[in-house]
Amino acid sequence: MRVGIVGSGAWGTAMALHLHRAGASVLLWSAHAERAEQLRQSRENGPLLPGVPIPPAIHISSESADLADCAWWFVAVPTVHLRATVARLAEQFPPEAAAVSLTKGIEQTTFERPSQILGRLLRTERVAVLSGPSHAEEVARGYPCSLVVAAEDQRLAESIQQTVNAGWLRVYTNSDVVGVELAGALKNVISIAAGISDGLGLGDNAKAALLTRGLVEMARFGVAHGAAATTFQGLAGLGDLIATCTSRHSRNRQFGERIGRGERPEAILAGMAMVVEGYTTCVSAYQRAQAMGLDMPITAAVYRVLYQGATPQTELEGLMHRRPRSEQWW
Repeated sequence: MRVGIVGSGAWGTAMALHLHRAGASVLLWSAHAERAEQLRQSRENGPLLPGVPIPPAIHISSESADLADCAWWFVAVPTVHLRATVARLAEQFPPEAAAVSLTKGIEQTTFERPSQILGRLLRTERVAVLSGPSHAEEVARGYPCSLVVAAEDQRLAESIQQTVNAGWLRVYTNSDVVGVELAGALKNVISIAAGISDGLGLGDNAKAALLTRGLVEMARFGVAHGAAATTFQGLAGLGDLIATCTSRHSRNRQFGERIGRGERPEAILAGMAMVVEGYTTCVSAYQRAQAMGLDMPITAAVYRVLYQGATPQTELEGLMHRRPRSEQWW
């Protein structure tokens, strides 16, 4: 089995390393020739994954034609760059191949999920989503990890499961593609809020409540878009939410923490090498929630801090003094 990893960032590199350990023939494709050459020369994705060697057997390329003989494409491109990158590669996609999205976000201008963009541009229904708590820094080093693969075609999901489920990485299947993708995108917004909480020094009680009510918002939004509420209780929802809201590896949480300490979002982003998916996803989620009349107070508060100049302290005050109500799951 020859697989192509589209995207040479931390997560793409980590998945290339895992699939290599699982016995696949792996191509790691970069959108930039100079980046591919640097990876070939150093055999390490520093500074994103320092100290993790890339074995010589993993082929590294920036030539789109090299993807033409890959049976599966694992696409690890940030949402903001996904459409342009895939459009550039579409003619190389083999007719019987399958695409697996590793991207967690929502496109701002269209509100399309990554799997929808892949299916449309690659002209295929053989699209799956692989998601869950999976920091690249740990997967690259072979730490234990559990993920979920979702596809409308159960046979496709099971086929991907059989290939990716290896070593210390365990994979479950799910048929709720919408829920798995929306969970993976929305948890980044809640992670920014969790980081702001950390930056403000609000403590464990506040953060636990934030994650719990944030999960309710995620499920409420997902159900309104046809997802199953139970999906948000699984790896793509609760599992990924815990990881991204608590880990030192989470760039969304780090971004929020710096905001909580008084830095401006624009200044932080200007100095970051990696994409903060929650920053753009927040706009999509907030605007859609407003249009649909969905109650998402945490998401709205994050939006106002990121885009309207509101202070975290003011938004905290507003959240804590909302009208009391009964607890609901979604």
